[in-house]
Amino acid sequence: MLGIPRRYSHFVFGVIQSGLTSAIAAAIASLPFSATGSFTVHWLQAWLVSWLLMLPVVIFAAPAIRRLAHAVTRE
Repeated sequence: MLGIPRRYSHFVFGVIQSGLTSAIAAAIASLPFSATGSFTVHWLQAWLVSWLLMLPVVIFAAPAIRRLAHAVTRE
């Protein structure tokens, strides 16, 4: 393992979650380019842009979303 201190787990979660989500969304958006043979290039560009935009959103929104989820659920 990388040995990242547990106190940074929120940031590690955000990096992994935003990377995976944006990769899937970029793949779906790039599907029409598979016919032209430029799917991979288009997907990589779309993924990089969407990941760079989503990473701060996930990192900063996650605590609020966690509190909201806790507020609307019960034990």
